[in-house]
Amino acid sequence: MSEALKRTIKSAEDLQGVVKTMKALAAVNIRQYQRAVESLSVYNQTVSMGLQALLKKRSADSVIFKKAPPKRIAAVIFGSDQGLCGQLNAVIALTAMDRMKELGVKKEDRLVLTVGLRAADYILDAGQPIEECLTTPGSTSGITPMVQEIMIIMDEWHSKRQIDYFYLYYNQYVSGATYRPHSIQLLPINREWLKSLEKQKWDSRSLPFFTMDWEALFSSLIREYLFVSLYRAFAESLASENASRLAAMQNAEKNIGERLDELKRLFYRQRQMTITEELLDVLAGFEAMSVQRRPAKASQQTPPERG
Repeated sequence: MSEALKRTIKSAEDLQGVVKTMKALAAVNIRQYQRAVESLSVYNQTVSMGLQALLKKRSADSVIFKKAPPKRIAAVIFGSDQGLCGQLNAVIALTAMDRMKELGVKKEDRLVLTVGLRAADYILDAGQPIEECLTTPGSTSGITPMVQEIMIIMDEWHSKRQIDYFYLYYNQYVSGATYRPHSIQLLPINREWLKSLEKQKWDSRSLPFFTMDWEALFSSLIREYLFVSLYRAFAESLASENASRLAAMQNAEKNIGERLDELKRLFYRQRQMTITEELLDVLAGFEAMSVQRRPAKASQQTPPERG
């Protein structure tokens, strides 16, 4: 019994070591993807300033906006390929399905691209067909090629399938081991956002000078805006995945610790019982030997007969 308990305790301690390692890796990965999001701020500011300079030359009112409600949409849903990340995939899949339903677009009129096989499983279970399913990158260096691939797919859907409305659904990292589902309308560009850029005061006395055609330059800057938005969605989703895994590992570490305490108490109790039983056996043996010796002593003390 005690040997079996020893083996169980050793297995639990080994598992605790694995959980601690995964917990540390998740924390390191969160910081990695946080830095990726932070690095976008300067790049995003540059793109916004370029759009602001263009809109000072020509008002946002000159840009054609889609006003009718969407009849067909495309959605990019970010999940994970790996497990041990709690409800991350279920949460974002449910959020995406609910918000697409709120748009009033039927399932057959939605083109869905999922990033992560586990998120795709939830989407399919909800009865939503999937056009494309991509794997998640393993590090920040793999994000850029994935963003470029998604932009190619978006261009194809826009030109060949006449899709004008594109939405992103992903988990946004908050802090520690917490995250929340988030969604944005990627295209068409939000008119109010462009108007707000147009109204902002330019920092210097003169606007930048450009010779490129206004429409071509505007389109190029919008593509950069799309790149930044998709890159941020990837980094936020990956940070959230690791935050969810960190939370799962913290719970696992707590449960394993409690189980180890219980096993050790059981082991010490079992060992104490074994020691007690051995002592009782020794005492019982001693008593038995004492009982055997008593008659012999009594016979030796009997006085001899007189002749």
